[in-house]
Amino acid sequence: MLQPNKTKYRKQQKGKMKGLAFRGHELAFGTFGIKSLNTSFITGRQIEAARQAITRYMKREGQLWIRIFPDKPITKKPNEVRMGKGKGAPEYFVARVKPGTILFEAEGVPMAIAKEAMRLGAQKLPVITKFVVRRDYVEE
Repeated sequence: MLQPNKTKYRKQQKGKMKGLAFRGHELAFGTFGIKSLNTSFITGRQIEAARQAITRYMKREGQLWIRIFPDKPITKKPNEVRMGKGKGAPEYFVARVKPGTILFEAEGVPMAIAKEAMRLGAQKLPVITKFVVRRDYVEE
C-alpha cells in the first residue's frame, strides 16, 4: 500500500479542492493513460487495486506508471467516542485528484489491450475517467 515513509507533520487540515489540474495534466511517460474528469480523494488501497487490475490484464507486458501518490493523512476518531477531545489519529493516506489529472500511464502494449486494461483499472477508482492517447501515436 502506498504511503509516505515520513511526513513533516502528522495531521493536516481538510482544505479545498477547487479548479482544474495545471500540474500532471498531460501524458509525460507513456503512450496511453487515464485522466480524471472530477475531483476526489483516492486512497492508497484504491491505487493499488487499480494497479493490480491493469498489470494483470496487460499480463505484465509493457510498462505502467502511477502518476499520483497518497501524501495527505486522513484522521479518524475511534467508534463511540464523545465529541471534542481533539482530532483523531491518522488512519490512512489519500492523493488529491482534480479534473484533468493523469492517474496512470502505459506503454509497450497494443491500443486495444491498453484501453481495456485502463477501463478495468478505472473501475476500482472513485472518479470518472477518460482514456487518453498521446498526440503523436500511430497504430502499427
